[in-house]
Amino acid sequence: EKVHLMWSQRPRNVLLLKKKGPSLIPQLNEVAEFLMKEEKMNVFVEPAVEREVPHLTAYTKYQEDKLEDFIDFVVCLGGDGLILHVSQLFKRAVPPILSFALGSLGFLTMFPFHSYREDIRRLIDGDVGISLRLRLHCQLFRKGQPLSGKSFSALNEVVIDRGSSPFLCNLQVYVDGNFCTTVQADGLILATPTGSTAYSLAAGGSMMHPNVPALLFTPLCPHSLSFRPVVFPDSVVIKIEVPQESRSMAWASFDGKQRQKLNRGDSIVVRMYEYPMATITQTDHTSDWFDSLGRCLNWNSRDVQKPFSSEDAATQDASQSVV
Repeated sequence: EKVHLMWSQRPRNVLLLKKKGPSLIPQLNEVAEFLMKEEKMNVFVEPAVEREVPHLTAYTKYQEDKLEDFIDFVVCLGGDGLILHVSQLFKRAVPPILSFALGSLGFLTMFPFHSYREDIRRLIDGDVGISLRLRLHCQLFRKGQPLSGKSFSALNEVVIDRGSSPFLCNLQVYVDGNFCTTVQADGLILATPTGSTAYSLAAGGSMMHPNVPALLFTPLCPHSLSFRPVVFPDSVVIKIEVPQESRSMAWASFDGKQRQKLNRGDSIVVRMYEYPMATITQTDHTSDWFDSLGRCLNWNSRDVQKPFSSEDAATQDASQSVV
């Protein structure tokens, strides 16, 4: 079922983001001018971008932790990495995100830049569909107590791995408080459906439609041929613990960033976050997903089998009619 965006009042404040580096400054200026002059929007950028483009206004340090309180929607100029960056910027609720494909891969960036005026106007008018993408909430624990300031969110995945250690990861897994298994592997990936086409896919996990309410559990190079990926419902709470008898510590990263050390006895509790990410769909979430699979991953791409010639077809039909 397609979910439509509906504004309670006309949006006023937009966060305009671009990927790192100066290459997209001309496009940034073009979109900012359109938003401010033609659509009468208040445009905000990141502080680092303000240093590159001084005539634009950056949000303040005080506003940084409260972006969801005043930003109505986000416009991204870049690739998939910029979408992951948005997930890190917004700690709780995430406003709708309209992303233009100006990066490398573009699995999540569906819109071509040349039509940005029409697409942004459709967003402002509420004439767009949205896809609610699940995110993970991760909390680190030490001696059974949550570590202050060690709470993270992830749009794609959380990865627990052995880092530079020559030894296998030894991880104890608990699902909803019950012991599940011991992971002996290079590591473990806990992924969302959005992340199912990222690191988890490379490690042998299944591809999953972004609207399926599930959590993917994918081992990294397990030392057991029978240890296959598992799909859990999105309601589960998973605890990963480094046992005291483990030969080494482990490391955790969240969408490839904010890498954290897990000492012996430490644990990380992962659950589905109550704040999903709303991305604007070009057609609908199913059509967009299959388009990305074909465009970015060449999924099931092969030449179509050629038909028989008329003579061969007649011969085949005759042979099949003989009992």
